[in-house]
Amino acid sequence: MYHNPVLLKESIIGLNINPNGIYVDATFGGGGHSIEILNKLNSSGRLIAFDQDQDAIDNKILDKRVSLVKSNFKYLNNYLNYFQINKIDGLLADFGISSYQIDNEKRGFSTRFDSELDMRMNNSQKTDAKAVVNDYKKDQLEYIFKNFGELKNYKRITEKIISERTNKYIDTTYDLKIILKSLTIPKEENKFFAKVFQAIRIEVNDELEVIKTLLDKSLKYLKKGGRLVCISYHSLEDRLVKKFIQNGGFRNETSSDLYGNKDLKLKKIGKMITPSEKEIIINNRSRSAKLRIAERI
Repeated sequence: MYHNPVLLKESIIGLNINPNGIYVDATFGGGGHSIEILNKLNSSGRLIAFDQDQDAIDNKILDKRVSLVKSNFKYLNNYLNYFQINKIDGLLADFGISSYQIDNEKRGFSTRFDSELDMRMNNSQKTDAKAVVNDYKKDQLEYIFKNFGELKNYKRITEKIISERTNKYIDTTYDLKIILKSLTIPKEENKFFAKVFQAIRIEVNDELEVIKTLLDKSLKYLKKGGRLVCISYHSLEDRLVKKFIQNGGFRNETSSDLYGNKDLKLKKIGKMITPSEKEIIINNRSRSAKLRIAERI
């Protein structure tokens, strides 16, 4: 079951919706944000929504103003071109994993269930978590746990996995947890495994690169005054969004012309927004969410 959309009111306000406008919901999920966008549009407005998960596609909205695309949002340009859309008024992206995916025992995203190591957001792709854990080389695993999980003991984690997988194929989430349990401190066990699973999940779905691709492509389609609204759930995602809003790219400095004038592409709107205590009580998943809003210059 899909849970309440995170930071719903704040993200819709951030979009500053034009009733006649064209909007993109890059992460359809349960459709909560899309429904609220449609509520703000008149009969001339339009919404293009993306999701690569068939379970989300099955949750489609029956409304002639919305086109729901089964695809990764990194293909934004392909589909906007297909729909003959040159400019959009706003783009909303709620990054990370949906509550439905976490709570589905068969998907392998959660540390709570003993399930097959899968973690694919697109369940038709080939590479899954089993392939990462069982087939990746030492340097690849170290890179993942160091950079995507921000785990200090990434070398020991890698050594444990490589040592154990020579004796037995690592097939389930509990297989992996049993192998790594000796590396945890009891009071920090949940946090440790959350980071391990995050690292593998990011690799399986190439999450950071597809976010960068989406943000880059958004600049081409956002019209002047159009809004970019992004919800992130961990520091790796949020740093990308923050840097992009500041610099219009992912370098540490904004590019300049021959005269030293900075080539600003976006204007930050307000401060970073986090959920209220009331929202966190209602929807615990929202507790780590960070919302950033920018406007195309």
